[in-house]
Amino acid sequence: MSTTNLDTALRYLQALEAGATGDALAVFFHPETEQREYPNALSRNGQTRGLRKLLEDAERGKQLLSSQRYAVRSSLAQGDTVALELDWSGTLAVPLRTLAAGATLRAACGMFLTFKDGRIISQRNYDCFEPF
Repeated sequence: MSTTNLDTALRYLQALEAGATGDALAVFFHPETEQREYPNALSRNGQTRGLRKLLEDAERGKQLLSSQRYAVRSSLAQGDTVALELDWSGTLAVPLRTLAAGATLRAACGMFLTFKDGRIISQRNYDCFEPF
């Protein structure tokens, strides 16, 4: 059975929702992956991560969020690229600015994934957080 890039992208989102870290998350990424997070309410200047930093930040994220959910509004796959429009929500494990622990943080997101050899080599996130 052949797995498409879109199938892999959706399995990746499921893994994120399940709290995957380490090898369980690394399996989705090409060793030369680069993730670019464009400026948003949590990361004023945005940031770019390689695989090692991406995996470290996934571990740190588990301290901030007790759970997260990705609801796909639309998807488009063409060649090596998958574009996803998402509604993201995360339940805070700790207080964040004006939000108490247990509150829900929400964002509308655009996620663009480029694949090489069946794994993500590039991820670009445009996250629009609701005010908090």
